[in-house]
Amino acid sequence: MALVAVVYLPRTAPAWQPKEAPLMTDWARKVDLANPLPEYPRPQMVRSEWLNLNGVWQFQPGAINDQAPTNQSLAGEILVPFPVESALSGVMQYYPRFWYRRTFTVPIKWSGQHILLHLDAVDWESEVFINGKSVGIHRGGYDGICQDITKYLSENGPQELIVRVYDPTDAAGEPRGKQTLHPGGIMYTSCSGIWQPVWLEPVSATSVADLKLVPDIDRGRLEVTVNVSGPTDGITVHAVARSGTKVVGKISGAPGAELLLPISQATLWCPTNPFLYDLDITLTRGSTKVDTVTSYFGMRKISLGTINGRVKMLLNNQFVFQFGPLDQGFWPDGIYTAPTDEALKSDIQRERAFGFNMVRKHIKVERARWYYWADKLGILVWQDMPSYNSYTDHPQQPDVAQFETELTRLVETHWNHPAIIMWVIYNEGQGQHDTAALVQKVKWMDPSRLVNQASGGEYFAAGDILDIHRYPDPGYMASTNQAVVCGEFGGVGLAITNHTWAPGWGYVGAQDGADLTTRFENFSEQLCDLAQNQGLSAAVYTEITDVETELNGLYTYDRKVRKPDLQRIQAAILAPSGKYAFNPVVAAAKTAGQSWRYTMVMPTTNWFAASYDDNGWSKSLGGFGTEGTPGAVVRTTWNTSDIWLRRTFNPGSLTAEQVNRLMFYVHHDEDVRIYLNGVLAFSASGYTGNYQHVPLNAAGRQALLLNQNNVLAIHCHQTAGGQYIDVGLDERVVLVPPTQPAAVLGTLEIP
Repeated sequence: MALVAVVYLPRTAPAWQPKEAPLMTDWARKVDLANPLPEYPRPQMVRSEWLNLNGVWQFQPGAINDQAPTNQSLAGEILVPFPVESALSGVMQYYPRFWYRRTFTVPIKWSGQHILLHLDAVDWESEVFINGKSVGIHRGGYDGICQDITKYLSENGPQELIVRVYDPTDAAGEPRGKQTLHPGGIMYTSCSGIWQPVWLEPVSATSVADLKLVPDIDRGRLEVTVNVSGPTDGITVHAVARSGTKVVGKISGAPGAELLLPISQATLWCPTNPFLYDLDITLTRGSTKVDTVTSYFGMRKISLGTINGRVKMLLNNQFVFQFGPLDQGFWPDGIYTAPTDEALKSDIQRERAFGFNMVRKHIKVERARWYYWADKLGILVWQDMPSYNSYTDHPQQPDVAQFETELTRLVETHWNHPAIIMWVIYNEGQGQHDTAALVQKVKWMDPSRLVNQASGGEYFAAGDILDIHRYPDPGYMASTNQAVVCGEFGGVGLAITNHTWAPGWGYVGAQDGADLTTRFENFSEQLCDLAQNQGLSAAVYTEITDVETELNGLYTYDRKVRKPDLQRIQAAILAPSGKYAFNPVVAAAKTAGQSWRYTMVMPTTNWFAASYDDNGWSKSLGGFGTEGTPGAVVRTTWNTSDIWLRRTFNPGSLTAEQVNRLMFYVHHDEDVRIYLNGVLAFSASGYTGNYQHVPLNAAGRQALLLNQNNVLAIHCHQTAGGQYIDVGLDERVVLVPPTQPAAVLGTLEIP
């Protein structure tokens, strides 16, 4: 046998290299540099043929009057589709103007077809050049660009693709969410340029342009509209729905017409059973097949209904308490772009593992595969519209027309996802304008979903939802014709050594993971009360992960450390879906005045001890406060900065199980500390807008004396506005156990 000499030559190190951010996720090491984000990018309209253009491109900064650098090598390189400011891009620096360049070759087997170029998101203004000719300009950082580039292509050989980008970030009034050139607080690093996949696909002269799929569970059908590009003469649309290999419905009709595809005895999509049907769409001209795409859909309904006199959000005609985290979609290494599809999926897996059934995607629009995973894993999505001029010292005049344009695109490009059940138009009044008109427009465009006029913003009695923000404790506002939700609460900050972006903050601080867990349990108990007695339909906890200097996450920003105890959080998340009764052990003053000893002068040391002599204190009926304080039942005026209260009670004979079910019934405005027999049993900062049940801590339960006198001692501190304090002690009895699903772990290993 002949021997062949093989010479191994050392590989030349590539010019492009990733950079290192203050934090990196484990997925950063898994990025395929030759083929990043290789998964098919559009799961709801799939064709078999496509070409991924992600990878290392040429790159260089630009200026306002630059000409397209046709047939020129650019000065640097960048990994597409990671934003310019990200470590994974290899640039990690902001430029207001810059250029991308690469070449590609159209596969020979695509000959004779139309070639579509997709740039799924470019922030903010982009212009595409093919072989030196401008194809078009697009403005908008969150919606995809699809251009037919066939006529710009040369007959064979490499084709030149150049993209010009302008991103003003803080210098204009475009929608940009939490991006800023001056990050800090609740604002984060900007995200410029190509940040979602770039790809090609071949189509025939007549092809499916887009789909609109609207489930109707009450009539047992799917409303299917297939819009077609190119000549439609003689074209017939065929839609076939399948469950696995079984055909469950089919229909044919004209392009652009609403086809009523029957789905009898449908399996309904919900977080406990996120069942998806497959959908085949085919275009024919006579007996000739012209185009085929595959898709999927979920049969589910979101609506409002009245239960016990209160307006509630209904899923599939049933009330389900929606509980989920704020999810801002930022990554330390990719900023707006998750390093891999596995990483993108993992945040939703974490949310489901905790037991959350909902997530609020916060003033950011994700790439299509995030919504695919939301559909497949089963989580309800509140989708925010990205705001402009968010919380910066560099405000610009809002581009009102651009906001409406991008809002319209958001709805039209995402309305087929069963997971999305709500459009949130504004966040906390940022750039808020024409609220009622925009609510009406979105409702007209998509009557199958709920519309939230403003999460924590200004309210105009528009849309379906009244959404309040309150930190740290959850809250609510009363409404007679809208579902009431708490769109943000919590914000418990906890820094984990070696897992922080920089020194950071929280709305309130936790000492450690156990303290954070206890605080979350307290919040959850308050939600039980708000859901049952105030009609609250949903609540959003801030937040699933830390984001840069914001340390309010249940996970660290690098996703490597879970802060709270998993099982305790799972149990707490389930609690608000149950129904409860409360048996008074120590009556509160909400329905009848209760006698207390009190003083508004700072008492001596150990005033909270059971043995303390309070005979010198005044005696009167609670509650104590000022008239007009929301939710207060004032029987004794308290208008100083501080008040101290004491009360003796005998709980009688309680079992150990009953003691474990004891909860304070408290309305505090503002900071409160509650002692039981000299032991601190509960404390909270801020204020409540009404009476709420909160659990005693373990030390408080252990301090309780059965069949003996016990002493409740309270200190409440007030700084401004209304004020009030009253405390009772109740036993909570479960009438209906929580019904939400247990955690869905998937394949993710939760640390």
